Amino acid sequence: MPAGSSRERERQYAHIKESAEKRAVSEERAKEIAARTVNKERARSGEAKTASRTSLRDPKSAPQRGGERSHRRPQGPTKDQLYEEAKKKHVEGRSAMNKQELREALGR
Repeated sequence: MPAGSSRERERQYAHIKESAEKRAVSEERAKEIAARTVNKERARSGEAKTASRTSLRDPKSAPQRGGERSHRRPQGPTKDQLYEEAKKKHVEGRSAMNKQELREALGR
């Protein structure tokens, strides 16, 4: 947990990590899931210094969403996730592309 985190966030982190481990997720992955979830909640509530665009714009909190955006779902990643991947791969014209065009540009 980041320095200055509240006890509530530390308890939330521990709870999420234990829950993930009970689902037979590796300890490393459980830590990652817990950290990402807690950091997103901190960003949404204004406790974090910085926040990603998706953290602030998402209408549902991470616990409410409950893994809806998993890459294993039939519809795949979100447009924002595809955009970030396209950005890393330096795909030209990505800002004007819709979700389907981003998929095609990335070869999905």
